[in-house]
Amino acid sequence: MRLEQLQAFLAIAEAGSFQGAARKCGVTQSTISRQIQALEADLGCELFHRTSQAKLTLAGERLLPRARKISAEWQSAMQEISDLVCGKQPELCVAAIHSLCAYYLPPVLQQFCHDYPDVQLRVTSLGSDRALKVLKDGLVDLAIVMNNRFLTTGREMIVETLYEEPIEVLLAANHPLAQHESISWSELINYPQVVFKDGYGMQRLVQDKFERLEATLQAALEVNTLDAFRGVVRQGEFIALLPYSALVEARNDPTLAVRAINNHDSILPDSNLTRRVVMVTTNDRLQIPPIQHFWQLVRQHIPPKFDLDMQNASYSKFQVG
Repeated sequence: MRLEQLQAFLAIAEAGSFQGAARKCGVTQSTISRQIQALEADLGCELFHRTSQAKLTLAGERLLPRARKISAEWQSAMQEISDLVCGKQPELCVAAIHSLCAYYLPPVLQQFCHDYPDVQLRVTSLGSDRALKVLKDGLVDLAIVMNNRFLTTGREMIVETLYEEPIEVLLAANHPLAQHESISWSELINYPQVVFKDGYGMQRLVQDKFERLEATLQAALEVNTLDAFRGVVRQGEFIALLPYSALVEARNDPTLAVRAINNHDSILPDSNLTRRVVMVTTNDRLQIPPIQHFWQLVRQHIPPKFDLDMQNASYSKFQVG
């Protein structure tokens, strides 16, 4: 059974004749007849009494409401896809890591809402692994995460690097290590740490670093928000390794201190610790105008130039020691 056969059937039922249906569909009467004959052959029964008027048989009466429903569903699907291609989608869903949601994304979100006022923008703050999982499951349209090559290698994936930033040390202002301008790995491994929960890219990055150093990570506490990191570290005992962009508020807090990592005394020849932030979507999604526009806005605005300049200065500082 083909869609045009059902459409011919409906046209005859509405027009009351094969000739009227042909005029309605803009085809010849013989074309309408062939379509109905093929449909009747598939179903194994006649759908119309061949009289002066095309009256439905019992089988035709049973088919009519279902044919109308199928035709309506098809028209609805065509309209939805047409709207999607034209950018008339009801919402755009984004998953992003916490630090971007707090500091870098807000200007982008505001601009997008101004440019696409009819698209409901939904942003969820998630860890990198979870964000990529919901992207693969089709629950979000785009993810901005810490790079994980094991989760972004599918042929359908589009991955763009946004920036790379150093990992620094967050500690209380009165912590013993705060007296140093930079802190060596040999000192860091001796202190208990606050870490991200399992499933976060930063947790995996820090754990991998300690394994390469053949040291034991003293993970005293697991949290998953930047407020929690600052609150716990502020108490004075624990330290935390966090990316530059997650330490914006901490730099202006007199009860906290942020220090670069000094890598020169490390046993590893290349022990710099950085994280790469990427934007990920799929080939088909990037063809949709609102998603494409959001992608371009992120490329233009993240990270802000003044933060990059500060980042480069900080990175140079801990490289020099």
